[in-house]
Amino acid sequence: MILDAQHPLSSGLTADSRLIQAYQGVRPDVTPVWFMRQAGRSLPEYRELRVGTRMLDVCLDPELASEISLQPVRRHNVDAGIFFSDIVVPLKLVGVDVTIVAGKGPVLGKAVRTSADVDELTALDPAILDEALAPIRDAVGRAVSQLGSTPLIGFAGAPFTLAAYLVEGGPSKDHIHARTLMHAEPEAWARLMAWTADVTGRFLRAQVLAGASAAQLFDSWAGALSLVDYAASVAPASAAAIAHVRDLSYSVNGADRNVPIVHFGVGTGELLKEMHNIGADVVGVDYRVPLDEANRRLGGAVPVQGNVDPALLTAPWPVLEAHVRDVLERGRSAPSHVLNLGHGVPPDTDPDVLTRLVSLVHDVSAAE
Repeated sequence: MILDAQHPLSSGLTADSRLIQAYQGVRPDVTPVWFMRQAGRSLPEYRELRVGTRMLDVCLDPELASEISLQPVRRHNVDAGIFFSDIVVPLKLVGVDVTIVAGKGPVLGKAVRTSADVDELTALDPAILDEALAPIRDAVGRAVSQLGSTPLIGFAGAPFTLAAYLVEGGPSKDHIHARTLMHAEPEAWARLMAWTADVTGRFLRAQVLAGASAAQLFDSWAGALSLVDYAASVAPASAAAIAHVRDLSYSVNGADRNVPIVHFGVGTGELLKEMHNIGADVVGVDYRVPLDEANRRLGGAVPVQGNVDPALLTAPWPVLEAHVRDVLERGRSAPSHVLNLGHGVPPDTDPDVLTRLVSLVHDVSAAE
């Protein structure tokens, strides 16, 4: 499907941006940089907006969600915005009883532990999202209209991460119930994964059609899996999720290009190749694996994103600067590199440090 002529990629607004070039494997003049969780608790303007609000209510308020998406772009001069939302938003909109508890994360009204539970859950029709996602499309459109040539990244949780929350009933350290269901009732697991893939895939597609110039699939909990389990029981669903975006394309100078897709996971150093094989264009790397080693594991042919250690954001500046320079140098081994964190911005990070880091990346990479 060809994107609408007014889409920022089709109109040319973002097609030649540093971010999109890098995602397509072309090294731009300056290494692009943005941060996961860049819109959030580290920003005083965000905390001010959030007074007296609940997270999911904010996510479904187009004016607030768009404003929060724009805040870090204004403050830090990053090369991309990322849409402010939460991975459980499509679960909420499809009818799942889920809330976000401050200091804990998503909590489900009922854990999905049996085949009967899966049947009950999957009776909720993901097709209702086509209308229910209207506030998301509105928020994306509002943000895009203000960003101009700066691309907005859409995002969604990978099917396994959503399934892990559903089965565990909330956050978990080992996801043991999810892994048990995967093996004890493989047919029920397959139905659950197909359903979460459809739900999260629709969420991602809605953001791109509304104006996002790239899409990122987060698998926060895939690091709990073995390579064998990931390849057999998770990767097919992740591929199905991004298939909702994989068919979207645009034309530049007579050449058709697909909307770039990034796949990122936490603790997934052993899964990088499989994560790329689901159909992603770019692989995000967390802080545990150096980028040159990640590039080797990916065969030297895949654009990478990452992987500054978030813990160093509160270290003395010389320590952080040396680390960032090392990340940039290791990233040069890959076809292209987007600098990011190896996970999200910690809430106690000084925003001025992030702004200074962006300037460092731009200055250092421009001088190379």
